[in-house]
Amino acid sequence: MSPPPERSLGAASTPMSSRTVLITGGAGFIGSSLALELAARHHDWQVIALDNLHRRGSELNLPRLHEHGVRFVHGDVREPEDLRAVGPFDALVECSAEPSVMAGVDGATGFLVRTNLLGAYHCLEEAARNRAQVVFLSTSRVYPLAALCSLALHETDTRFELADEQSLPGASARGVAESFPMRGARTLYGASKLSAELLMAEYAESFGLATAVNRCGVIAGPWQMGKVDQGVFTHWMLAHHFKRPLAYIGFGGAGKQVRDLLHVADLAELIDDQLVRPEHWAGAVVNVGGGAGVSLSLRETTALCERITGNTVPVAADPQTRPGDVPVYISDCRELGRLSDWSPRHDPQAILQDIHAWLCENERAVATALER
Repeated sequence: MSPPPERSLGAASTPMSSRTVLITGGAGFIGSSLALELAARHHDWQVIALDNLHRRGSELNLPRLHEHGVRFVHGDVREPEDLRAVGPFDALVECSAEPSVMAGVDGATGFLVRTNLLGAYHCLEEAARNRAQVVFLSTSRVYPLAALCSLALHETDTRFELADEQSLPGASARGVAESFPMRGARTLYGASKLSAELLMAEYAESFGLATAVNRCGVIAGPWQMGKVDQGVFTHWMLAHHFKRPLAYIGFGGAGKQVRDLLHVADLAELIDDQLVRPEHWAGAVVNVGGGAGVSLSLRETTALCERITGNTVPVAADPQTRPGDVPVYISDCRELGRLSDWSPRHDPQAILQDIHAWLCENERAVATALER
């Protein structure tokens, strides 16, 4: 897929009056990428990044934020005083999260719930105090596990694919839509994010806040410290670059499980539009991902990483499926398409090439961060 031509996103192309935008989780992968993009696009905006620097590699982003005029605040969304100390703001992008699907499986639920749910509550309280717009980064993991695992599939040489005909509403070969049934368990991670979505709706109704919810698939790109349970495509490229072993885990150990992926720059473009047009996006709850056209299996990712890096690494086969895993997730983004003509600009190969170029330019710093 080649990058699409330049397009207009309506009012997003028109400068908005000076605003103060607070990004929580602002030194993380998505938060810092968004902060830098907004600072570059809107020279009259004040962009503030709040982060507790818990995530490994987040410290690498601090010089980048400073260089581009983004104000950094060392704080934690679990502490309402930290948010209040930031001062007034006009818009809040809630990027803070414990993003691992496996978090809480071992019984250590406290950090997950306090960060993803209590933290979102504190953000909403401060947004209501400031009458600020809120853009929330949710997750595709809000959809129930049993329903996702029941979807009809067919198998090719390199991947599992969703069948054309499905018994559940909101499911098709194009992926999972927002109308997918929501009854059932979805991992503690997914439950904490869905709970935060429900709070968003209540605060929007009670306090007149303009809120938008993005249910993101897998986001990838430079400056991500990917792990096997979060940021898997960057994790795959990291392993190939540094020549570290990998494993196909679950579903027979063949590496045919599939996810769609989205370059962080494509996500930043969408969020910029949402910030510039708060009334247009108010109340939106949309899937955001690469869709069927920008998706990879692990086996296909291995082949691409080998081609890009020139390295081959051992890939073990572990047939045991982990709790919380699903064989296929593809974002059906047609609801998003009804609100905007946004679509991904980067195909899978371009995303992985961009990650590889970043690794080559920052190898020593990345290697040091990975050893933390």
